[in-house]
Amino acid sequence: MTEDTMTIREMCDAYDVTPRTLRFYEAKELLFPIREGQKRLFTKRDRARLKLILRGKRFGFSLEEIRQLLDLYHMGDQQHTQLSRTYDIACDRLADMERQRDELNEAIEDLKQQLKWGEKVIASAKISKKAAE
Repeated sequence: MTEDTMTIREMCDAYDVTPRTLRFYEAKELLFPIREGQKRLFTKRDRARLKLILRGKRFGFSLEEIRQLLDLYHMGDQQHTQLSRTYDIACDRLADMERQRDELNEAIEDLKQQLKWGEKVIASAKISKKAAE
């Protein structure tokens, strides 16, 4: 290994991913390691791309969205197109996440109310049972 490349094991350790994950991203043409026989050597470019892939996945971007954003890097406009498109997708994703959070908060409150009702029914049933004894 040189200081400019990392082996698959080093990538796994550095980015907390599995070899299978790296091979999957390679198969999906998101990463392009140098092949030396069976050995894969990942460049600085691969490492930068993997960071963006992992961040995109964490934010809920699809692999296709991530691929499209990565492909915009070489547009020749100092990444203006890439940054603008990333910003647009991120705004949409944030709106989706906030909508999901609101729906989840509503479901949590509803469940809490149902549990309070259940507690009252259970307590009432215990009182009725004791009175019947």
